[in-house]
Amino acid sequence: MSRFALLGHPLGHSLSPVIHQAAYDALGLEHSYELLDCPDASHVSDAVARLRQGEFAGFNVTVPHKQVALALADKLDPLARQAGAANVLALKGSDLQAFNTDILALLSELGDVPRSAAVILGNGGAALGAATALRELGFEHVYVTARSHVGDRDTWPSAQTFKLLDVELLHWGAEAWEEIAVELSLVLQATSAGMRGASPGEGVASVVPWQELPTSAVAYDVVYNPEETPFLSAAREHGLEARGGLGMLVGQAAAALELWLDVDAPRAAMHEAAQRALGSLEAQGQQAAQDQQAAQRQHAAGHR
Repeated sequence: MSRFALLGHPLGHSLSPVIHQAAYDALGLEHSYELLDCPDASHVSDAVARLRQGEFAGFNVTVPHKQVALALADKLDPLARQAGAANVLALKGSDLQAFNTDILALLSELGDVPRSAAVILGNGGAALGAATALRELGFEHVYVTARSHVGDRDTWPSAQTFKLLDVELLHWGAEAWEEIAVELSLVLQATSAGMRGASPGEGVASVVPWQELPTSAVAYDVVYNPEETPFLSAAREHGLEARGGLGMLVGQAAAALELWLDVDAPRAAMHEAAQRALGSLEAQGQQAAQDQQAAQRQHAAGHR
């Protein structure tokens, strides 16, 4: 029996344990998968030390530690090196190796999108992975913008890595889109905004000049919980095709499992488990909202 885990913060609503357990069950394996909350980089370092000591067999890494994970590895997969971010750590012999299966998942998820131009929202590890994937797919122009994109471009987070990927840096705000909006085939939301338990997503959705985009453009949100984010809702309201991040989640998990165990991942079983778990979380969220509304009405009635 081997132990695997997800490192990140926050992790409260992650579907990763459900997805990986479904894979272990389908393969007849008695492995386990858990969540290791890492509020800061020191917690990631401590977890990696436990991996090196053999307590764990592999880690997934999510926000906000994908760049930290890369820095802690001994060897880098070419895609992880190119992106400057890693979401998978595996001990191969005595070497801790870093991989980026987010990129592999996005190559599959976005392979049918016309490859003219794309804007990525965000500048963290997910955005770096997305930029690498879009370059691998052959997009003619790739742009990135984020809330921190104010002032001197050279001081923006990950600015040099994006430049090496030939990604153009845009200031934050709809006005920065004026000359490029009509050529876009993809807008990709690569932050945690809108994720259950994280920051609201309305601010990110509002920066996109939806009415200026071609109706053929695709809006992709890496967030998968909830299924409908403010970003995706805004895209649909303006007639665009909108895709959530569940496929990416399952795809990167399957690729990670194949790296760790050298087996073919049972992708159908993993996706089915993710869908069921997400449906259950959605139902719980709706019930909680209804209970809160009922309590507010009762409270208001008591003060009349």
